[in-house]
Amino acid sequence: MVLQRDRPIAVWGWSAPGEKITVQFHDQTKTIKADKTGQWLLHLDPEAAGGPFQFVVKGKNQLTFSQVLVGEVWICSGQSNMEMPIAGWGKINNFQQEIAAADFPDIRHFKVPNVVAVSPQKDLGGGDWKICSPATAGDFSSVAYFFARSLYRQLHVPVGLINTSWGGTHVETWTSRGAFEGSEEFRSMIGTLPDGKDLEGSAAAAASALKKAIGTFQGSLPPAGEEVKFKEISYDDSRWGHIKLPGTWEQAGLGLEALDGIVWFRRTIELTPEEAGKTMTLDLSKIDDIDETYVNGVKVGSTKDYNALRHYTIPAGTLKPGKNLIAIRVQDTGGGGGIYGEPGDLKYNLDGRVVSLTGDWLMSVVSFSINTALGPNSAPTLLYNAMISPLIPFTIRGAIWYQGEANAGRAYQYRKAFPLMITDWRQHWGEGDFPFYFVQLASWNAAGGNSEHGSSWAELREAQAMTLSLPNTGMAVTTDIGDAKDIHPKNKQDVGSRLAAIALHNLYGQTTAEYSGPIFQSMTTAGASIVLHFTHTGSGLTAHDKYGYLKGFEIAGADHQFHYARALIDGDKVVVSQDGITAPVAVRYSWADDAGESNLFNKDGFPAAPFRTDQWKGVTEANKYQVGK
Repeated sequence: MVLQRDRPIAVWGWSAPGEKITVQFHDQTKTIKADKTGQWLLHLDPEAAGGPFQFVVKGKNQLTFSQVLVGEVWICSGQSNMEMPIAGWGKINNFQQEIAAADFPDIRHFKVPNVVAVSPQKDLGGGDWKICSPATAGDFSSVAYFFARSLYRQLHVPVGLINTSWGGTHVETWTSRGAFEGSEEFRSMIGTLPDGKDLEGSAAAAASALKKAIGTFQGSLPPAGEEVKFKEISYDDSRWGHIKLPGTWEQAGLGLEALDGIVWFRRTIELTPEEAGKTMTLDLSKIDDIDETYVNGVKVGSTKDYNALRHYTIPAGTLKPGKNLIAIRVQDTGGGGGIYGEPGDLKYNLDGRVVSLTGDWLMSVVSFSINTALGPNSAPTLLYNAMISPLIPFTIRGAIWYQGEANAGRAYQYRKAFPLMITDWRQHWGEGDFPFYFVQLASWNAAGGNSEHGSSWAELREAQAMTLSLPNTGMAVTTDIGDAKDIHPKNKQDVGSRLAAIALHNLYGQTTAEYSGPIFQSMTTAGASIVLHFTHTGSGLTAHDKYGYLKGFEIAGADHQFHYARALIDGDKVVVSQDGITAPVAVRYSWADDAGESNLFNKDGFPAAPFRTDQWKGVTEANKYQVGK
């Protein structure tokens, strides 16, 4: 293993009540007596970097550990982009060459087992330290490995990585119950969460409650084979339940909060003979997760992205005078479900005449499923309890973090949820405001989000940037090294090295060189242009483009409508304008799910962080965390 240098080293364990424990390490010997429950904790004096040493713990029996180093210890946590190994399912760029060159016996990696727990645990159920070599490195967290490699090459001291990460997980599951109880934002939510074993039984109870709620809502489920008739206007839907749209069924007060499965929605509209001959487009806001949409039995579209706006053109000859049926089959695979979003996005358009479809719709549940086993996102606190609590009080230097994809739908609330988790960890570790460095989301075409339609990923990046207001934090920008088609971009080398650049500058004082890309500071208006001012300009601003053109900037006037902007570098400033906008009021940069074309850098090689100068309402402000959703 690796123990943290230059700090008192926590050593703890369990024994018989009152047993005398002796710990020997390097030139130190310390003793302590276990309490009446058999628990004990002592601190070794600070040690300089070095090793390998033996570590011996004696009581009625003796445990001996060899190959123990002293150096820098980092917690490495988050979801799949932190978990992603060099090889295995990850297969990062040049993974074969990286593995062959991974001969760093002073770098050690510990993978915490992926488990959940309903209450804080004191110990881990498994896991062991691996010495970095070509035989082992393929299973290491790739981001953590490249972070450690950069540190090692500069500091020349051992580096220990404690990899406690799990793909697809929400930030709320990594946070303790006490933190939520002390938070005005989350106090009412956590108050509804059962304690301990009651939580384990709550999933089974939810299944029973859901069956009862469906019965109240619509009676029995439809018989097998009847679903094929739901798209036909002649089908008798008089027994169906009613729901107000847009809005997920979790928000409708129908008792269907635990529902995942297949649901149909129906609504009829009346058209005159003249209207029936016109061209219609149908907007259905957003549908969570997958829809098949029919008009008068004709399939007019299908989308598999829960966060994408639905926009379908009705084929000629589909519409009829009199009643016309819109029927939507929705498959919800988890989390929220139904037709949701802004009321103005639920409508149809007949040759320029827009008619709202908000309000009452008919709804029928066809089938449902409930997973009665607890998963990492079944409730808050589950991964804090199982994968963080047992690590405390292991002496560490700091933490690196790569997460946020799973929280993009609640990006606005992430402004509070993410700082809450960081503060929570620091308070439990009791080592002060230890360094906490995180990765801002890379580019990925999550749902085609942009300034026109709104972008949950841009809003999540903004929430991450706002977290820099906490002391001793740092953020690695990665919009330039994402992959529009892959949520797991393969360039993890630059991710790790950018995190290390922050640590080497801010923490270790190894360099005076720039360690961040340009950060928006302020704006001024100059006639029809907006002048942007930045910090971290380093050796100067530059455009990563063979012709020197800046991309990724947008500009808007008082109408809130953004247009692609002309952007020019002027020393350490950027001047933004666009023909036709004579009184600009706001600028955005990299404001999209896939922001990979944005190309403002400093000459030190770091990309500018996404930003906006406005505070206009986003698309995630109303979305709040719900237990198990």
